[in-house]
Amino acid sequence: MATSTFLSRVMIGLAVFGLFAGCAAPLATAGAGFPSSPEPLLKQSVAVQPADTTRQRSKAVKAVPAIKGMASVYADALNGRRTSSGQRFSQQKMTAAHRSLPLGTRVLVTNLRNNRSVEVSINDRGPHHRGRVIDLSSAAAAKLGMNKKGCAQVQLQILGGRSNG
Repeated sequence: MATSTFLSRVMIGLAVFGLFAGCAAPLATAGAGFPSSPEPLLKQSVAVQPADTTRQRSKAVKAVPAIKGMASVYADALNGRRTSSGQRFSQQKMTAAHRSLPLGTRVLVTNLRNNRSVEVSINDRGPHHRGRVIDLSSAAAAKLGMNKKGCAQVQLQILGGRSNG
């Protein structure tokens, strides 16, 4: 008799726990100025060419907003470690870390101080420092002219999906 009472109490407790677990808030939310999902940033729509060639339509591309913020350089201690994408991190490759963009996304990063730009591929998650929008490899930071300071105001322009690198 005591065993069946114990089992029924355990079952009721699990049922109540299951109900409350479904109501839990998500652990992480999108950062300020960032969408909760990266998909809207990458979607493009194309207008259909009409059969009549007298009226021509150009491709309509939804505007992808530029993201502005502070960039930093990856720490040298991370060189050779695995990234979120599974690749080994190399300071010599044109790679970067971003919190929410899909891995493999190509991004044009422009240093707002000197207007130098570099194309990088997102292969890791980060930066883990408040106020930063992207972490860059040393090679990418050098092309932007920011290796001496380690940080710079940048603008990110999403170029598209997967890169070859």
